Amino acid sequence: MASTINVDIVSAEGEIYSGKAAMVFVPAVQGEIGIAPRHAPLLTTLKAGEVRVQTPDGAEEPFYVGGGTLEIQPQRVTVLADTALRARDLDEAAALAAKQRAEEALRDKTDEISIAEAQAELLRALVQIRMLERLRKLRK
Repeated sequence: MASTINVDIVSAEGEIYSGKAAMVFVPAVQGEIGIAPRHAPLLTTLKAGEVRVQTPDGAEEPFYVGGGTLEIQPQRVTVLADTALRARDLDEAAALAAKQRAEEALRDKTDEISIAEAQAELLRALVQIRMLERLRKLRK
């Protein structure tokens, strides 16, 4: 049997995923990290993006995270996400509306805090839209 690593993806709303994986890919703030069983311990921050869990049978399960924290131990990966959803649960209409709101807020340029919040919202919306487009291509 191939070696596996235990994966937990948790958000404030509750547990999103718990299971074994052959490999896990996460969007760390300094770039994507690939995590295999017996990976060196690590604690880092996540940016909005896609977490991909490759199951022992070779299937891939995608998840959206809106940022958070990653803890890696040799036999366990824990994603503590600000927000997290299974990719199939993403709402394209909501992502497009969020993108439009963020773009309008950036055009208004009211203050630095509002601009930073709008940029973060725009990033989250763009990541969700890209994930939905990728899923659509995979289904074809």
